Amino acid sequence: MKKIYFIKSGCILVLVLSVLACNSSKKRNSTIGLKDASTFPIGTAIKIHTLMNDAKLQKIQKQNFNSITATNDMKMQSIIPTENNYNWKTVDTILNYAETHNQRLFGHNLIWHSSTPEWVIAKAEKDSLWLDSFMKEYITRYVGRYKGKVAAWDVVNEAFESSGGNYRETFWYNKLGKSYIEKAFKYAHEADPDAVLFYNDFNIERDTTKLHAVIKMVNEFKEKGVPISGIGFQMHIRMDIPDEIIAYSLKKAAETGLQIHLSEVDIIFNTHNDERLGGIENYSSLTDEMKQAQAEKYKNLIEMYKEIVPKEQQFGITLWDFTDRDTWIRGFFNMRDWPSIYDDNLQPKPAYLGFLEGLKD
Repeated sequence: MKKIYFIKSGCILVLVLSVLACNSSKKRNSTIGLKDASTFPIGTAIKIHTLMNDAKLQKIQKQNFNSITATNDMKMQSIIPTENNYNWKTVDTILNYAETHNQRLFGHNLIWHSSTPEWVIAKAEKDSLWLDSFMKEYITRYVGRYKGKVAAWDVVNEAFESSGGNYRETFWYNKLGKSYIEKAFKYAHEADPDAVLFYNDFNIERDTTKLHAVIKMVNEFKEKGVPISGIGFQMHIRMDIPDEIIAYSLKKAAETGLQIHLSEVDIIFNTHNDERLGGIENYSSLTDEMKQAQAEKYKNLIEMYKEIVPKEQQFGITLWDFTDRDTWIRGFFNMRDWPSIYDDNLQPKPAYLGFLEGLKD
């Protein structure tokens, strides 16, 4: 009887240990996110107060991402809204979040025409010489304050026209000429020699004329010793953009030897004219077939990045928001769309699985 008893006890013990091991395995698997499947950083751009006030959103963010970018909170209009009034509070909050959760902080951005405060424009209209000294002071103070804490910066954002190869005739261009771009890089490098410095733009994954204009500028910078480290592809792409064109663009950019950042990724179904409220709503609802096609597009994008961009040049991939609920697309273009990897209820879409599969492959 004792022998039978011990055999039964042993069976029970094995069964209990098996159940515990299974539960432990499930618990481990439930915490695996995109970042755990990747050899390079996976980031998200997000508004910090939205993140801090939503526990579910924060849980998803911490599980999947190890790099964070501010959508608008680190732009000039937020940093110095009025003259001599620097506002560091929100950036410090973002930095604290990044450090607490062991995430890389990416600085977006230093110079962008659309985020230039009105007071800067008004003052420069009266004194063009002042603008250059202001830019140097602003970048030196900003980058210097976060030296060694912000890993990289979009130094200049969208300096070329939406399409074609011409420089965008912005306030900065009209006052300082195209030299404002290289000056901004020099000022940023002087403030933090170890920071990775990017030029960032949109449509360069599909408009080859614009792409080649950016690459021409980059090569000129390299010849002149301007301290540029990388090219940022915003990658606000449409479902109908051929993968072959995206692959070509990544290949040409990688040939510069600079780091490549897919910096603002989302994938839309509808179209637009690149202007605010310029959405063209071809699709009014999301079907299962559309979800699967989007998943495949995300997978292909990740695989192209991994295969085309040399490992040492892979700075990472950042999603611009990561939920359809919070996407900028709907408000900016005034149209329905579903560009993200999580849906309006913060549930993972097939796009999430496509992204993950691309990382694993």
